[in-house]
Amino acid sequence: MRRLGLYVFIVMGSISSYAQSGVIDNHIYEGNENWKASQFQSAESEYRKAIALDGKNTKAYYNLGNTHYRDSAYDEATQRYIQTQKLAGNRNERHAAFHNLGNVMMQKKAYEKAVEAYKNALRNNPADEQTRYNYALAKKMLEQEQQQQQQNQDQQDQDKQQNQDNKDQQDQQKDSEGEGDDKKEESDQDSDEGKDGKDQEDSKSKEDEKGKPKDQEPDDKQQDKDPKKQPQRPKGQMSPEQIKQLLEAMNNQEKQVQDKVNAKKVKGVPVQGKKDW
Repeated sequence: MRRLGLYVFIVMGSISSYAQSGVIDNHIYEGNENWKASQFQSAESEYRKAIALDGKNTKAYYNLGNTHYRDSAYDEATQRYIQTQKLAGNRNERHAAFHNLGNVMMQKKAYEKAVEAYKNALRNNPADEQTRYNYALAKKMLEQEQQQQQQNQDQQDQDKQQNQDNKDQQDQQKDSEGEGDDKKEESDQDSDEGKDGKDQEDSKSKEDEKGKPKDQEPDDKQQDKDPKKQPQRPKGQMSPEQIKQLLEAMNNQEKQVQDKVNAKKVKGVPVQGKKDW
């Protein structure tokens, strides 16, 4: 099974072949030698000297980009590779610059940009298997990233929906409790109104009683005490007192008559005397 990894064009032998006579080429040559010895700061210094003398030297920009890549200074390496692409005079130089730019994007986990960089490298050299391998790897990493992003988005949407459902449920519960409180309040209000009405009636009754004179009594008793307030009887009708007196007079008269009759009976009875013989 092939080991996963990234192929980087940093073979200095091919770069050193660019060296020519002259000061600029000498700086590039010294930079390549320092790079082989892992003396990257010295190599960077030599490449910058060459760029200072020739601002369009693609060899110096490309090798300086490799030095930044080796030092994990990926932002600086990106700038150097982009400058190499713009200044490249042939397809091979553009291919190498795009390939290593793709490697930088892989290190930065910018997989979409890496895919695009490797694709541009293949346009300049479709036969390069190393670039094709890195391109396939970048696409795989991009797909995994997109799947993970989708899963995260789905989870966020699910959490958001769950939170909304919980909020709706809490609102419904509050509304239900509020309706119960309203009904209870209405019931209490009705009870209070009934109580107030009863209290008002009791208070009115007490006021009515309080407003009466203390010596006021029911009509029947009052009429007995105050003859003037007795109801007027029709003419010819005797009062109960008169009827009572009349009955007593009749009884007395009847008794007198009876007494007289009894007296006469006594006088008329012969008295049995003694025999006189």
